[in-house]
Amino acid sequence: MAERQYSFQTGQKNSFHWLDFVIFCGTLLFSAGIGIFYAIKDRRKKSVKDFLLAGGNMHVVPVGMSLLASFMSAITLLGTPAEMYNYTTVYIWIGFGYFLAIGMSAHIYVPVFYNLGVTSAYEYLEKRFSKGVRTAGTLIFCTQTIIYMAIVLYGPSLALNAVTGLSLWGAVAAVGIVCTFYTAIGGMKAVLWTDTFQIFMMLAGIAAALIQGCIEIGGFSKAWDIAEKNHRVYFTDFSPNPTVRHSFWSLTIGAGFLWASVYGTNQAQVQRALTCSSLKDAQIALWINAPGLCVILMLCSMVGIVMYAFYATCDPISFGLVFASDQLFPLFVMDVLGHVPGIPGLFVASIFSGALSTISSGLNSMAAVTLQDILKPYFLKGISESRATNISKIIAVVFGIICLGLTWVASKLGDILQAALSLFGMLGAPMLGLFTLGMLFPWANKWGAYSGLFVSLFMMFWIGIGSHVAQLPKNRSPISISGCNWNITSTSMYTSPGYDVNATLSTLASLNVTTPPSVFNGTEPAEDWNPLNSLYGLSYLWYSFTAVLIVLGVGLPVSFFTGFEDIEKMDPRLICPLFDVVCCCLPSKWREACRCGLKHQQEADRPGHGREPIDEKTATELAAFIERDIEINVRPPGSIDDVMS
Repeated sequence: MAERQYSFQTGQKNSFHWLDFVIFCGTLLFSAGIGIFYAIKDRRKKSVKDFLLAGGNMHVVPVGMSLLASFMSAITLLGTPAEMYNYTTVYIWIGFGYFLAIGMSAHIYVPVFYNLGVTSAYEYLEKRFSKGVRTAGTLIFCTQTIIYMAIVLYGPSLALNAVTGLSLWGAVAAVGIVCTFYTAIGGMKAVLWTDTFQIFMMLAGIAAALIQGCIEIGGFSKAWDIAEKNHRVYFTDFSPNPTVRHSFWSLTIGAGFLWASVYGTNQAQVQRALTCSSLKDAQIALWINAPGLCVILMLCSMVGIVMYAFYATCDPISFGLVFASDQLFPLFVMDVLGHVPGIPGLFVASIFSGALSTISSGLNSMAAVTLQDILKPYFLKGISESRATNISKIIAVVFGIICLGLTWVASKLGDILQAALSLFGMLGAPMLGLFTLGMLFPWANKWGAYSGLFVSLFMMFWIGIGSHVAQLPKNRSPISISGCNWNITSTSMYTSPGYDVNATLSTLASLNVTTPPSVFNGTEPAEDWNPLNSLYGLSYLWYSFTAVLIVLGVGLPVSFFTGFEDIEKMDPRLICPLFDVVCCCLPSKWREACRCGLKHQQEADRPGHGREPIDEKTATELAAFIERDIEINVRPPGSIDDVMS
């Protein structure tokens, strides 16, 4: 390593330079500027479609970047390096899970939503089951999203607090206000383009940290060797045991279902796909995510390996420099890049960019479902387009304020990566099961939907909350503090929020470690066996798969006993022709036999991408309009959708 002194040698953390603050503030102002630009540019467009779906004619690139940025946020940027540091490289197998999730989303779920021409994914539930099921789905989505946004907002604020000493809650307020501002005034277009800007900011921050970290260590190969010698490099866990936290199967199949609940049935992602001008473009935008997700995964994992090699002989948490794993990456950045003014600011800006993209997506999607699924059906029937658009903006502001208030709750959840993914399993996965029940099983009825959904929610909350309360031991990889400078007499390390010197010394004493300590294993002592521990020990990555099985296992029998749906009366657009998707090479007669009697049309044969067929008079008027449109060249391509809406 270079001759510079680092935090574990001096006990002092580097602080921000004025240039770092300029770059950080510039990122916030630029994002707000995009919102102002689109608010001015589209000030004459008053329709809900323009505000919530960007007019329905967006290019695949900003849509793809927005899909990538929305849930690859500060959670991933902070959590994945910490995962490599604390556990092993087996987590990298989740890349295969990403491809499974994107395949399911692009070819099973999103085509159904797109062909129905809906704004809210939960409109499908009313068409397929009942109005009550639609409302239940909307409320579950809003609950999940508001809590998730609070976790995402807290994560980068914690990072900024760790590296600069700036008020944690001041940072929370600043980011929350800026994000709410540009989402409320700029609508979906502002969200899509700020997400595109922010994804490049994220990549730049990760790359800067990785490159400089490799320079400090002496190359990535050396960092890999250090990690391998200390039990961090491990890929061969093929255990089928569902209580194993991370195995090949949980990271591919389990995570595949988890991320399918995000990309396939979560309103925030479905709404972005619906902004494309065709189903093919929506599918391309989704598939852009698969390699993008893997690139971010690999970069963050490499950072985690280098970060571990850097602190291999002095664990910053045990030494008192930071008090949570999610602060390790920011500390590492300040150690290796703190001497270059502006670069730490770029890193923190990249973390906040991840948060901004996720929160803006959440606010816009909650505005959409609240308006479409709650206010219009129950309270504001027949509302005008301009008034509906204004109400959507107000809803975004209200949810932004609620998100700020719930950030305090997020601060009590511990590991933000696992907390976020567990939340998707507990709330998002039962919704994935509900949509799967509706789209793949035409016999299922509303009573099966109700029972499957609520039993699944009950079971997943029981498992999730029980796991949190039980605090079962986790098999962390060994850490060392033999290289820490324990002779420091005047340091700032003991002033870290949440750090208790006596508690640390007591922990070290209980492990029979002398000062300077050598190595200790982070595995907690096993508790007395409890029959419920097998249930509470279920890996959080299996939550989604389990929830889907529960919905199907309960929903189908209940539908049988209460009377199957009449397939002959069902709109075929509500059902995904699964065998046409996964067995497209089979003869057409075979595939037709697997459609349960439903007559599916190809998209090209269906007028308006799933909208109701038009009569001859309307078709004549439409043709005349198209001809006039071409002659005067007033409306852009794709505007026909507005006529047929």
